[in-house]
Amino acid sequence: MQTYAAIDIGSNSCRLKIGRVVQHRLRTVHEDREVTRLGASVFASGIVSPEAMAATLKTLKRFNRAVQTHGTDKVRVVATSAMRDARNSRAFLAWVRDETGWDVEIISGLEEARLIHRGVVEYEPGAGGRCLLVDLGGGSCEVTLSEHKRIRETISLPLGAVRLSQDFLRSDVPAKQDIARLRQFIARELRRAKRRVDVTGVRLTIATSGTAAALADASRALGKGKGRPNGRNIAPAETVRRLAAKLRKMNNAERAMVPGIGPRRSEIIVAGAHVYADLLEYFGLPGFRYSPLGLRDGMLAQMLAEQDQRAVMHQQFERERWAGVEETCRRYGIDPRQAEPVRHHAAQLFRDLKSVHELPAEYQKWLEAAAMLRDIGKFLNHQGYHRHAQYIVANSELYGFTPQQRTVTSAIARYQGKSRPSPEGRTMRQVPPEEYEHVRRAVVLLRLAVALNQDRASDVLQVRVRVYPKRVLLELRPGRTGAELELWSLRKEANYFREVFERDLFVALE
Repeated sequence: MQTYAAIDIGSNSCRLKIGRVVQHRLRTVHEDREVTRLGASVFASGIVSPEAMAATLKTLKRFNRAVQTHGTDKVRVVATSAMRDARNSRAFLAWVRDETGWDVEIISGLEEARLIHRGVVEYEPGAGGRCLLVDLGGGSCEVTLSEHKRIRETISLPLGAVRLSQDFLRSDVPAKQDIARLRQFIARELRRAKRRVDVTGVRLTIATSGTAAALADASRALGKGKGRPNGRNIAPAETVRRLAAKLRKMNNAERAMVPGIGPRRSEIIVAGAHVYADLLEYFGLPGFRYSPLGLRDGMLAQMLAEQDQRAVMHQQFERERWAGVEETCRRYGIDPRQAEPVRHHAAQLFRDLKSVHELPAEYQKWLEAAAMLRDIGKFLNHQGYHRHAQYIVANSELYGFTPQQRTVTSAIARYQGKSRPSPEGRTMRQVPPEEYEHVRRAVVLLRLAVALNQDRASDVLQVRVRVYPKRVLLELRPGRTGAELELWSLRKEANYFREVFERDLFVALE
């Protein structure tokens, strides 16, 4: 049975979740969490302090021992808001790699929201309709509108509890003017969110992470005290507003005594309570339901979807990822229908030449994505558009693609002109060394697919692939306007094909 581990290096805490695949579903076998306050020094000075680094690394080494104990097959480690902001993040991530062997991904706020959404909608009851997801972490707050388990809109706001406490609430009992400044800032960001997120028809608001858990527990306790007990994990808007007003008048020791909050959460709960109170009021929502699911669950769900094609979430994941590719095409003026013939031939060549290229199976997805995105550089300039395409793909938000996967996809799209992949080139220096030869082979396949589609006015050519020990034969069935241009283009690729695959390439008409 496959076992996966997901590690979230957050601005306030580090979390670990290990899941084992049982009958194509994940079963949690181990969880761990530690408050490390990684973001406190970042939001104050712009860098991660040595003390925060040491505390976080100590926790990650403990997680590493757990990962090894459970015989984990795949580990994914991501960092969020604090690492996005820290000027010395590279030094910290290098330290983590030296001590644990893990390569940490710094994910964007939108990718964070997408993974949280995936984890919640897959497992949270009632999340299949039109609902709002709110994840308030230490450095950012992700607000996502979901409908039928698909993201309709998402936005990442700088409203994390650690960040706001550091910026606005410096005294133990916050001054009135500090609270006023805090709420003014929250209101400004919520106005920005409301322009993007339409909550009309939303009947359920699901909140995740530690602040939501603390407020749900404290809300339930407060509701019982008033004779109106709340349901488990439910926090009505009125109760959250009263909690926010009550907590800001307490000192830290008093807040720590409130049920559900505790000594570690008490330091940042005032800011978090005001974000939730103002968000619920501003959007006219009756309250929220806390869910213990979140980023780690989305990471595990994605790992399962990528590896197990029989898993329930696999098809949904692939649809979501491909929708992201098509949306990126449209954003940069490329009609996906015009790019489709190249993608079709790239996929066929990948399948029919499997014994020749010997690429890992996942490269078919990166190859198909590169086929769709190879022309988006024309949005900037037709001259050198392959270089522009590489930059756009590598730095765009592509749902379901990790930073390394975007790097590989962008490199495949990059080398479709006169240039060839070279270890010394700027693009290939970003590609992990172990992927260099894979990228080189995928580049050739895409170049052949492009050569098969030189005349966009003709119908799609049909091609038959024959593989022999020392040569490969492509037999073309001409379209309505012939195939002379495609024949010429394919024959131009014969020398490079021989250089990469050590086989001769022949092209003929049926």
